[in-house]
Amino acid sequence: MPRQRQLSGRVITETSVIGNHNTSIAEVSFIDNEIFRNGGYMEETRTELQMIKMSEIQSKEVAWLWYPFIPYGKLTIIQGDPGDGKTTLVLNIAAKLSKGEGLDSDMKLTEPLTVIYQSAEDGLADTVKPRLEAAGADCENISVIDESKKSLSMIDERLEEAIIRTKAKLLILDPIQAYLGGSMDMNRANEARDMTKKLAALAEKYQCAIVLVGHMNKAAGNKAAYRGMGSIDFFAVARSVLLVGRVEGEENIRAVVQIKNNLAGFGHPKAFQLSEDGFLWLGDYEITTDEVLGGIAPKANKLEQAKRLLRKLAETNNAIQSNEIFNLAEEQNISRRTLENAKKELGVRAKRINNSWYWELNKVRTD
Repeated sequence: MPRQRQLSGRVITETSVIGNHNTSIAEVSFIDNEIFRNGGYMEETRTELQMIKMSEIQSKEVAWLWYPFIPYGKLTIIQGDPGDGKTTLVLNIAAKLSKGEGLDSDMKLTEPLTVIYQSAEDGLADTVKPRLEAAGADCENISVIDESKKSLSMIDERLEEAIIRTKAKLLILDPIQAYLGGSMDMNRANEARDMTKKLAALAEKYQCAIVLVGHMNKAAGNKAAYRGMGSIDFFAVARSVLLVGRVEGEENIRAVVQIKNNLAGFGHPKAFQLSEDGFLWLGDYEITTDEVLGGIAPKANKLEQAKRLLRKLAETNNAIQSNEIFNLAEEQNISRRTLENAKKELGVRAKRINNSWYWELNKVRTD
């Protein structure tokens, strides 16, 4: 009796050798809508076409956790080089939210929020909790999914279960590279997009803000989008992307600039300061994305630095020779043009005495 075997979607019927007859393949047939599996047939499922008219969809406004940086129901990426303060920023955001407070007036809260914070790089007991406590967090409102038995991934069903159980309004995965799952390659566009879209659907379903913290790659000088977390598809699915980086010439200051926003206008750059006393939010800061990425001292910041120099000199001097001021400014990498602009804004006048020019500092404006 002929026997059948499956080969690449085909069923091949083989005949046995009888006498001197040669073995032959008697029949090859294609299966169109059935799959041969486990000795039986299972119908291939087809997705039924469903159409939705735009008139049937009810319009709604985007809700914001932090306008215009972190929307509810969407994915937000916070990226930067290792050690530049990404985790410090998100921990302090979580701490504020847990108490019903915001970093600034654009975080409008009426009550404390529940936060899920997943950290794969820092110990919970010796690093994460002490840092939250130092930030004044109400740790009763901050939870973590236990990964002692099984590591978490971006598409782990426990994420949804945790959001439902805690009613969390913010979920943080830090860093996202640790939550890809063992078989996922974040540099492959199709894998990155599929996984990220599932996470975006989860955010949309529960109107939970999901923040992915990621390390940037080392392609110095490239656009921020391509220095991000592997595939550009992570960047594509996120509705808002923030860059955290150092400010050249300001050792303890970190800038926060928005490099993508699909839902509103770009937010004004912000900054925070790291010191022995902890985290200090500075608010609006004059700096550009290129200045952060390129390690370039902000032009506006240099102007403020020049003003500070002149004000300090005015504390002990009524007038100083202009060449001496230029030399002091050069030591601080302040250009002559920037110094002249600071002089103009502070109302400093130049006066010639015995063939030398002096800057009169006794009437420096302090406002």
